[in-house]
Amino acid sequence: MPIGLVAFKNVKLDLIPWFFKFSMSVIELNSSQVKVCVVYHSPYGHTAKVAQYIAQGAEQAGAEVHLLSVAAPQWDLLDQADVIVMGCPTYMGSLTSALKQFMEDSSKRWLARTWQGKLAAGFTNGGGLSGDKLAVLQQINLFAMQHGMLWAGLPFMPTGRGQSDINRMSSFLGLMTQSDNASVEVTPPEGDLETARKFGQYLAELRLKHM
Repeated sequence: MPIGLVAFKNVKLDLIPWFFKFSMSVIELNSSQVKVCVVYHSPYGHTAKVAQYIAQGAEQAGAEVHLLSVAAPQWDLLDQADVIVMGCPTYMGSLTSALKQFMEDSSKRWLARTWQGKLAAGFTNGGGLSGDKLAVLQQINLFAMQHGMLWAGLPFMPTGRGQSDINRMSSFLGLMTQSDNASVEVTPPEGDLETARKFGQYLAELRLKHM
């Protein structure tokens, strides 16, 4: 007789309901909803629009999503999140002071390792196609590594360099978008926003895959 059947034969009948109850709890745990927080600073609304599309993509993947301005980050939601996505405009080749302040305000969580093991990702928007956006993503990446988080880059191959293309700036460390000196109704362009949406969807699905 197979070992598994021998083991089951020796199980007391009064333990069987507990076994099935345990099995159901495991199934429920594996189907838990992913919690995503998108934290951003956006003085003129363009980066906020990108954040909204990231959130939209995560929601389409079935995640519970919270859009959080760095002015009111809601630390309890961040502590409960499975995924934290952070972004700001690129100013003078660097982070905005508001996002940097958010990072410094997280120091107690850094000490307690509260965010260790969470999935992290970054995004930045700027007026130029380059504008040293990479430096911003590197700073967000280093911040996540300080917290012991797990970094997820942008996995999509560029489809071209036009405004309707996916990942037109060929960025893989994180999401780069570009906006002209115009209102948020017309910029960033369609391709950048679609890349943001796909990025949010990817992050939620990636976290669910490894829950």
